[in-house]
Amino acid sequence: MTERVTLFRTTPRIVMGAGVVSQVGEEVRALGARRALVVTDRGIVEAGILARVEESLRKARVRYEVFAEVISDPPYQTVGECLARHGSFKPRCVIGLGGGSPIDIAKTVAVMLGNQGDIADYFGVDLVPKPGVPSLIIPTTAGTGSEVTPIAILSDEEEKLKKGVVSQHLFPRVALLDPELTLGLPPAVTAATGMDALIHAIEAYTSVNATDLTDLLAARAIGLIADNLRAAYARGDNLAARAAMLEGSLLAGMAFANAGVTAVHAFAYPIGAEFHIPHGVANTLMLPAVMQFNLVGNLGKFAEVAELMGQPTEGLSLREAAEEAVEAVVQLAEDLGVPTSLGEFGVKEEHLPALAEGVMKVTRLLANNPRTLTQADAEEIYRSVL
Repeated sequence: MTERVTLFRTTPRIVMGAGVVSQVGEEVRALGARRALVVTDRGIVEAGILARVEESLRKARVRYEVFAEVISDPPYQTVGECLARHGSFKPRCVIGLGGGSPIDIAKTVAVMLGNQGDIADYFGVDLVPKPGVPSLIIPTTAGTGSEVTPIAILSDEEEKLKKGVVSQHLFPRVALLDPELTLGLPPAVTAATGMDALIHAIEAYTSVNATDLTDLLAARAIGLIADNLRAAYARGDNLAARAAMLEGSLLAGMAFANAGVTAVHAFAYPIGAEFHIPHGVANTLMLPAVMQFNLVGNLGKFAEVAELMGQPTEGLSLREAAEEAVEAVVQLAEDLGVPTSLGEFGVKEEHLPALAEGVMKVTRLLANNPRTLTQADAEEIYRSVL
């Protein structure tokens, strides 16, 4: 235990298990709410998942409205559009149902129901003055961990960047984690979201702000994901693997909500915003190169990541063991069929200076990185992934 003062926060109520989605109506009433706004996307509606939530709300006699217009990597203006459409309903709870995009819109809509202005006014850290209405989050992917974080990421299409709102008021009040809702995920989505969860755990574990508590959570998450992601990808109906992945994503979220993520996400934001690369894929593309750069910042921690991922490290030097962590993530991404080249998405040499400049703007995350990064470093890292 170090002498520094640390703070650990997470979602106060977490309910996990197959079938718990049927409890959502009861959970809303327990929050003292009788009117709920469900924020989701068209894919969730078409998959029949929304119907299960609606059934529970009706059974609990909760009035509700649905905003199902969230798109992938939503622009921040979506928050205002949702409020304009449903603000007069005066919801007393916001339910986020889906992957990271609906969840982040739900969290920001909830907080804006108690604050003035536009969500763009609150990009940054600790700028939201007051709490909003409580949010209840039901993830349908095992990836973002947003059900236990005080962070929402939205796209600024004009600046071609993803920006974060970070505030204690964004913590959901309740998280419902039902692995049955993840059974229908296509293999490619399982791969991308699962890698995102793994990256959250690895970055939290190697962050300069890691603590003993976040290390416990991140280490367990790394082990769960390394042991189960291939199985969930290979057989989407494997409920045990799906449940383990959902738990791994949750623990990774709890870890990075307190220790922070590092430069992998800083690299992913500009390419995600500019080239519309899915978030999990963007992170996976950048992971090996950023890890290789960061190794010297904490060889011991990266060697432990290799062990947690099942790599043989006995008899290796500390440097060699740390290198095995990079090998482990490269092999995992290859097994999952995740793209490995920026060129596949149209990124070219002439784009690199502007992208590197975008990385350097993500100061909130670079402050957590185990190695100091320059713009020249950023450009070279991108170049190595072309």
